[in-house]
Amino acid sequence: MAKTILAVDDSSSLRQMVAFSLKAAGYQVVEAVDGQDGLDKAKQQTVDLVLTDQNMPRMDGLQLIKLLRELPTYQKTPILMLTTESSDEMKSKGRAAGANGWLVKPFDPQRLIEVVKKVIG
Repeated sequence: MAKTILAVDDSSSLRQMVAFSLKAAGYQVVEAVDGQDGLDKAKQQTVDLVLTDQNMPRMDGLQLIKLLRELPTYQKTPILMLTTESSDEMKSKGRAAGANGWLVKPFDPQRLIEVVKKVIG
């Protein structure tokens, strides 16, 4: 059965690129428009991996990760940040919130697939 990935980003073009790349590699993708939408969708159905942006309206990526980690279902789920933020300070905040990895935009679809395969197979 295909693994499901939740892609959370307020940029529809970026979400489409991520979804297209992941679907082409055989994954199912659930899209969310911001952190709040991502949290709602993660509660509606369990996903195998969460891929989230940092800077979004209503709820940013770090807040989303913290809230997901409080849910029993998502304590061990891999969460990757896909963001333009690449400072060490931001990365350490991401790790502290519970992110497992970091991809910097603009992302390389091939690299994204490699990282996802490494994390969830």
